[in-house]
Formats: sequence, structure tokens, C-alpha cells
Amino acid sequence: MSEIFHQEWFALYGIPVLIALARICDVSIGTLRIIFVSKGLRLWAPILGFFEVTIWLLAISKVMENLTNPINYIAYALGFSLGNYIGMFIENRLALGMVVVRIITKRDSHALVTILRDLGYSVTVVDAEGNMGAVNIIFTLIKRSSIKVITPLILHYNPQAVYSIEDVRHASDPNFPTVLTRRSRFSQFMRSMRK
Repeated sequence: MSEIFHQEWFALYGIPVLIALARICDVSIGTLRIIFVSKGLRLWAPILGFFEVTIWLLAISKVMENLTNPINYIAYALGFSLGNYIGMFIENRLALGMVVVRIITKRDSHALVTILRDLGYSVTVVDAEGNMGAVNIIFTLIKRSSIKVITPLILHYNPQAVYSIEDVRHASDPNFPTVLTRRSRFSQFMRSMRK
């Protein structure tokens, strides 16, 4: 098996592939680590950081051992860019955290508010004045994974509504669980990968 690692074809093509794969892994982990820190998941950040740096050291050591092969540089850069994309893709599939959905409707929002409340979402409605007259502003705090449920409802009940979605780091209301247990995070991750 060790003979394979010393063959010329492996040095030219095998090592660049390994470098790219290592960079994909470490940058994906790094992207997730940064996102976890921004969402207040402090336990996961150092654990992910340990694996990120370990994999990075393996990748950079292979590049330094084989400085004469320019394919290694390309593999290193390619792994970095793909790692960013894959890290964001994984985080998007996990859909961690809470968001505030702000909906501004020009017409009666009663049907939308009723359906949101019937689905178990807590909704606050504020009467306001827009450029064209009276509007309703609807606020709801939801799990990020519920965005796919809410946005079609907005478009169905108030197609002309303007809505924005903002990340929430912490919510003080106990009706909105901002901290998931380890088991529910893992279950959520596995469910999102099956979609």
C-alpha cells in the first residue's frame, strides 16, 4: 500500500485530489464554525475548530512537501472555494435558529393572521401608515426551518405583501425555544439531508 504513495502518478494527481478534499472538509467545517459562533452555539465552535485546524495542517503539509507541482496550488484553491459553498449548503439545510418575519400588507391581513395563528405561530399585528395609506405590519417569530411553510402562505393570502426575514440570536419568550437539544439538532440535520 505504501508503494502507491511513492508512485509518480500519485504525486501528480493523487495528492492534489487529497489536498482538494482536505480543503473542502476543513473550509466547510470552518464555515459552519463561524455560523455557529454567530448563532451563539458556543459549545460547537471549539470542537469544530479543532477538526478544522487538524485537517488544514494535513493539507498544507502536503502542499509544502510537493511545491514543484502547480496542480497542488490549484487543488488547494479549488478545495477552498468548494468548501465555502458546501459549508453554506450544509448550514442552509440545517436551518438552525430563529427568525423574525415582518410582513407589510396593503389590504386586509385577517385571513393570513388567522391561518398563521391556526398553525400555532404567535403573531403580532400593528396598524401603520405607508406611502399609499393604511397598512398592517405582521410580526412572527419562527424557527428558521419554518420559512418554507410561511412564505407560500404569505404569497397565497397577500400576494402584494412585502416581507423581510431577519435572524434572531436569542428570544426571551419561553414559547419560542431558541436552544435545541443535541438530539433534536441531530434529528433535524438528518431530516434535512433526506429532502
